Amino acid sequence: MKTSFRRKAAAVAFAVLALSLAGGGIAVAQPSAKAPDAAQPAARGTNAQPPVTAESARKAKAALQANSTLLASTNIIVVNANGTRARGVGTVIKYGPGQYEVQVGYTVTSGVFVATIGRGDACCVPSGGEISVAPRLSTPNAVFVQTRNSAGTPTDLGFHLVIHTP
Repeated sequence: MKTSFRRKAAAVAFAVLALSLAGGGIAVAQPSAKAPDAAQPAARGTNAQPPVTAESARKAKAALQANSTLLASTNIIVVNANGTRARGVGTVIKYGPGQYEVQVGYTVTSGVFVATIGRGDACCVPSGGEISVAPRLSTPNAVFVQTRNSAGTPTDLGFHLVIHTP
């Protein structure tokens, strides 16, 4: 009888624990009472692009005016870690650690962008890392490139970029 009572007590204790955890999980999963204000901008994270500078806007406008007749194009550019162009066509602006803007002479808003970590010289395999590329906000003839080390920290890394517009 004593053993039977202990088993029942243990089963009840586990059942109470399970129900407590399940109830707590349900309470956490409920939506908040107040919806976020859509008028407020999202908090800037590490994936946010820096604001477009006046110099960047001026260069972008000049590049568009110089080559306004292109219909389809493929552009390849190789950029060193310090933000200088190693080869290819385009203007590179370096904003901060691992943040680059690459401008070309035509609108790329409907283009395809492919980027990879790479070196500008003929030596060596590049260090490991990550790279992301996206259309540049407020600049129709530019893309924004962000490089990170393997731990995800923004880091200056050289890269190769292909921009193709249909």
